[in-house]
Amino acid sequence: MAGADSPSAALQRRDLCARGIRLAGKMRADVVNLLDAYAERQGLDASASVAAVEGVPPAAVERWDEQTATQRLLENLAAYRAFRALLAQMLEEHREQLGEADAALGRALAAVLLQVSAFAYHLEELLRLESRGAPGEEDEGEEEADGPPPQPRGLFEQKLRGLGVLRELAQWAVRSARDLRQLAKPSPASGSAPSLAESP
Repeated sequence: MAGADSPSAALQRRDLCARGIRLAGKMRADVVNLLDAYAERQGLDASASVAAVEGVPPAAVERWDEQTATQRLLENLAAYRAFRALLAQMLEEHREQLGEADAALGRALAAVLLQVSAFAYHLEELLRLESRGAPGEEDEGEEEADGPPPQPRGLFEQKLRGLGVLRELAQWAVRSARDLRQLAKPSPASGSAPSLAESP
């Protein structure tokens, strides 16, 4: 994190964090809207209990305030790379099942997928600035090349998994804004702030 010590790097980091917080807030709002529409059009209860999404790190972590800036960014990046693959799979499933019958939902899924991809790129920029080379990025990229996780066997399971993906993505958008607020502080590796628990 030596690069973050210079004044210019610190200003750049704060600017990237501020833009990232805005992106996360917009993404969360869009995902919440999509979640409601998805549940309604799939005939699901938006509050239904679903299993944890395979391949996505949980947004809630213990001892959040003890994480380093690099740890935060790597966890975020791993999550959004997973979401990118899962949303692409959901979009493909949607097209196979409904075609043009529900184009609005397909467009909304595609728009969120674009936001997730853009946010992952934004995190990569921050990680390069923070660690001078994004350690572990090549290894994670190789894992990503293996493709998305296996598809659920039945249509209902697909629908439930889609609900779980969107719900977890909304939680990650909150976590990401919280992480970026912490990174934007003058001493990103120090202490916790209770107010950061608030959603963007």
